[in-house]
Amino acid sequence: MPSRVEQAETDLIAYILSHHLAAGDRLPNETQLSQLLGVGRSTVREAIKQLASRNVLTVRQGAGTFVSAKKGVPEDPLGLLFLPDDIGKAMDLLEIRLMIEPEIAAMAAVHAGAQDLKEIAAQCSAVQKQIDAGEDYTQGDMLFHRLIAQACGNRVVANLLPVIHSSIALCIDVTGWIYREDTRREHRRITDALLRRDAAGARYGMITHLNTNRMGVQALRMHEKP
Repeated sequence: MPSRVEQAETDLIAYILSHHLAAGDRLPNETQLSQLLGVGRSTVREAIKQLASRNVLTVRQGAGTFVSAKKGVPEDPLGLLFLPDDIGKAMDLLEIRLMIEPEIAAMAAVHAGAQDLKEIAAQCSAVQKQIDAGEDYTQGDMLFHRLIAQACGNRVVANLLPVIHSSIALCIDVTGWIYREDTRREHRRITDALLRRDAAGARYGMITHLNTNRMGVQALRMHEKP
């Protein structure tokens, strides 16, 4: 049997879903929730605290309780924090990305809406401008890949990829920014394939892009071996 707090957590999630609350929407206050759920305010307060720790809710002092934009996704579900930021970690993350991201790009070519494609194309151009200006394009690069993931039509992928894309910053760091021009060219090829609705082109474009980084990281790994 679940405890009162656990049941209140379940009921709060059911309330969010049944009322179609989106990220940023405000929940009723503690008194109202207490009446709705049929439990004491202390139980509601603890349930909210637990859901906030799970990134389901966000509590803003003086403003109320809101649905979290993180959609219940943990900050570090893959335990990356406990792996050293080194060449080995960069390679491991690239191998995971090569397993799934080419198919995500192919799916995006089929399922992306017109607005999705517009945002991807705009972000591709934004990253190109950052590279041309000699600026740090790390965040822009991450957003480009995230937009493709969000456009693929699979909601689970959209939650998973931002975590894996933390590898982008690590790869850029360990390779010393030497693949700026490759990134610029390969992003454009992927974007053009998406705009053509060319699933195979998007898939192989993503493979080429990720393999460029994999080969660079692999070369560094071989160099550091005795």
